[in-house]
Amino acid sequence: MATRQGKKRHEKLAVYPGTFDPIHNGHLEIIRRALGTFDRMIVAVGVNPEKEIIFTLEERLDMIRKALEGNSRIECDSFDGLLVRYAERKKAQAIVRGLRAVSDFEYEFQLALMNRKLSRNIETFFLMTAHRYLYVSSRIIKATVLAGGSPEGLVPENVLKVLKHKFPNISNHR
Repeated sequence: MATRQGKKRHEKLAVYPGTFDPIHNGHLEIIRRALGTFDRMIVAVGVNPEKEIIFTLEERLDMIRKALEGNSRIECDSFDGLLVRYAERKKAQAIVRGLRAVSDFEYEFQLALMNRKLSRNIETFFLMTAHRYLYVSSRIIKATVLAGGSPEGLVPENVLKVLKHKFPNISNHR
């Protein structure tokens, strides 16, 4: 990209990692706001064998791609291993993390400090989740649908369709 003076500037690239099982509107809000700071983003689905997931990696990538369809500034990918090594391979300058509560900050701060120790070239940016999504997490959505409740309004429409297909007992009541 060129600036007004004709000098070339480096593209600001950030990685937004997570398991996204499933992606929800809180995630989309963080992505939208982060794009105000970064030229491009990679939504990177981390492979974490310790987490209980309901969707395969391919299903999660597909849901994310469909939810973000049409935005050429966003790439969707997956990774395993150390996040900072993935970010370095992608030539990203930043990692974006969303925060809902103080308890999120403690954990995320520890991760950010370790990532900083492992790579001095990558900064971590914390974004507070919008108020309307403070209580929303993939874990809460999974618990809700497993109990027959509807996550309508909390997930993108394409994700709601996938959830209703996978869990036909989801009620149509909010």
